[in-house]
Amino acid sequence: MSTTRLYGANVQANGIRQHYLRYGGKGQPLVLIPGITSPAITWEFVADRLGRHFDTYVLDVRGRGLSSTGPELNYDTDTCADDVIAFVEALNLSNVILAGHSMGARFALRAVTRGGGGIGKLVLIDPPVSGPGRREYPSKLPWYVDSINDCAEGADLETMRKYCPTWTEEQLLLRAEWLHTCYLPAIVKSFEEFHEVDIHRDFPSVKIPTLLMCAGKGGVIQPEDKDEIRRLLPSIRIETVPEAGHMIPWDDYDGFFQGFADFLGARP
Repeated sequence: MSTTRLYGANVQANGIRQHYLRYGGKGQPLVLIPGITSPAITWEFVADRLGRHFDTYVLDVRGRGLSSTGPELNYDTDTCADDVIAFVEALNLSNVILAGHSMGARFALRAVTRGGGGIGKLVLIDPPVSGPGRREYPSKLPWYVDSINDCAEGADLETMRKYCPTWTEEQLLLRAEWLHTCYLPAIVKSFEEFHEVDIHRDFPSVKIPTLLMCAGKGGVIQPEDKDEIRRLLPSIRIETVPEAGHMIPWDDYDGFFQGFADFLGARP
């Protein structure tokens, strides 16, 4: 159970209801954007520790969790990046550490290059580097679709274990409880844009301190990708969590926090 969660709340920003969870409440603000099928609550075991040192906010990305969803909304990268910009503005946050995992890292990067204000540092946690003319993202769409459909029907622990065999029982039960809130068209759009939107063009425009955290066993970011990103943004700092797959804190909890090194100013 979380010891630092203060509350969950909603804010109107970029024309939608954005739901978030807040932890700690003291220190530099840190806004965390989860990945493609990760409602905010599934990051609580990470946010709880971050909340000991930072004023931590975890977002439900549109189409996930308790944020606005439905067929009338757009789920493209630019719109979701604008959600992040609007969230920071709506809460009047400044000097924000903006951190995103996977899909969320792509949204965070795009938010910075679309003029998001109040952001002091950027953390990109194993973002998909696929795009037009590039190699495909290693995960496949049916994995997401099938698991969401199973949870929509009422998945049990063993059903979830076949999708995430290394996760703890608590993590599996939480995913089974919340995965049905992921709106399937939103997931499909995000996955398609992993391959249709090239985030590499964003890197040269970044003017704030940036950390790229890579999973050593994830297969998402290869050595040649690191080299290319360094050429595009020479100031970037790159750290690798050697024993973790793409879901870094699930695979190596302590290694995940070590992956920040001293970039955050305080060691979470």
